[in-house]
Amino acid sequence: MLNIKEQTRSAYETILKISRQAKIILLHPQSRLRSLIVARLLADRAVKTFYYALDIDDINLRNFLTGIADVLSRQHATFGRQLNVLPEHILDDPYRHLDRILSAFISELTELSDGEFCLILDEFDRADPADDVLRFVERLSHLAPERCNIVLNGRSLPRMPWLAMIAKGHAVIFRYSTIVRKDLYDSRHEEDAKFKVLSLGPGYVFLDDFLVDNWEGHLPRLLLFFAMDRPEVTRNQICEIFWKRLDLDQAVNVFHVTKRRLHKAVGMDVLAHAGTCYRIDPAIPYFFDAIEFVEALLEGRYGEPADPFEPWQRMANLYRGPYLQGHNDLWILERREAYQIAYIEALDNIADIWEARGRYEMAIQTLKRANGSDYSSEQRHLKLLKLYVRLGRRAEAVSHYRDLERWAKRTKAQLGAPVRQLYADISA
Repeated sequence: MLNIKEQTRSAYETILKISRQAKIILLHPQSRLRSLIVARLLADRAVKTFYYALDIDDINLRNFLTGIADVLSRQHATFGRQLNVLPEHILDDPYRHLDRILSAFISELTELSDGEFCLILDEFDRADPADDVLRFVERLSHLAPERCNIVLNGRSLPRMPWLAMIAKGHAVIFRYSTIVRKDLYDSRHEEDAKFKVLSLGPGYVFLDDFLVDNWEGHLPRLLLFFAMDRPEVTRNQICEIFWKRLDLDQAVNVFHVTKRRLHKAVGMDVLAHAGTCYRIDPAIPYFFDAIEFVEALLEGRYGEPADPFEPWQRMANLYRGPYLQGHNDLWILERREAYQIAYIEALDNIADIWEARGRYEMAIQTLKRANGSDYSSEQRHLKLLKLYVRLGRRAEAVSHYRDLERWAKRTKAQLGAPVRQLYADISA
């Protein structure tokens, strides 16, 4: 049994390793090492670190930005120059102007350091009432500079879409001395549950193997998918996503009607109300394909499975199509992009394993499947061309390269030297 000092050292070394792979590192509230890890980061002179502990007044984005600009300006003299000149009307309505605020904040981050650095947001549970702060940090996970890591430390699990953030490769949840790979939300996610929610594809819900189709409109169904996505969600978060053009009283009324229709459709009160938050009732066992998908992804990325093929193939089997195919709400498009990125990662790994095992035709078919979802990876095209050459299929290699040339011309992309050189060798 390792003592606390050895556990902290091991955990810290893992944190430094994964900091190159994710922008947001959440120190799980159940971890007894989280404060020690923060102290270790602050003491390590090899890691350039900036620190902000949220104040009790950081209950909205405006207060949070004011506080962090003040504190970080003492750690870096120029921090806050762009935030402090944002017009009042932008700070008064941060949801409407979130892109403008994010742009200013990212510019501030970019100027903090020319090299890699870490921003610690301590006491982050003080942002629990601040839906706009949580949305801000969620978006920051996608947009922050690659050389920046943001460490979140608090006493609660923030209400953010961790599944999608992890799928995109922008976040990890760290508990004790390792990355959390199972039971991300501490819910009753069970493979053989009678209540099944399938989001990867058109979006289906099954109860006792029967398709639920009596939704009385699309909103009750989408409300279920939105709630499944996070550890919990507030009514205001729901209203901001679904009915932001209505005033709050109207939105709340529509929300309650929608929630009743959801419960009627699935035959149970699936959304449990606790304090100011809603979550999938922890007493209900359920299967959610996005959780299974992300757990397999985490096993493939960070685990040591006996068969490395298994988690990637499980992901490919679960991916029945783009997330909630047929819907184009902004939050759905964001999830769709994240899960597609993870799906392509799975296919690329499957292709590599097939190739390593000498199953070249299977590798070719898998790479072509990945190109069907993302044609922009020149590295993948290079692998495909090399496999064609290896199998003596010169005509297919030439045909594929010409398709790639036409795509590059249409999209104004520049093909790199390795691909062009390989084609020259084929054509010689």
